[in-house]
Amino acid sequence: MSNKIKGKYGEDLAVNYLIKNGYKILDRNYHFSRYGEVDIIALDTSCSTLCFVEVKARTSDKFGTAFEAITSLKLDKIRKCALFYIQNTKCRFKNHRIDAVSVVFGAGLNEPEIKHIKNVGF
Repeated sequence: MSNKIKGKYGEDLAVNYLIKNGYKILDRNYHFSRYGEVDIIALDTSCSTLCFVEVKARTSDKFGTAFEAITSLKLDKIRKCALFYIQNTKCRFKNHRIDAVSVVFGAGLNEPEIKHIKNVGF
């Protein structure tokens, strides 16, 4: 499976996971200029918080966990995209945060393993 296909599949699984846990998906693959993109923009309906979600998909943790791949540089890019989104969509939510979702699938796993960390930065 190519990295692009693995990433898309991981994002799809993350979206389904978030929906099952009460999130409303507002946008996917939101791009802002050279700063990059946000994989998923969702509303955490339990607390009316706008979430900018980074998804990392892996087939193993042989080269580090998926969460370890979210560097401070990556968080800074997500933060810039998030602020642009908030300013340009006339966002009405006062609360916002950056979340991370790890999707691990591969040999030995019957079902993909999905982990969600809330508020990894902003």
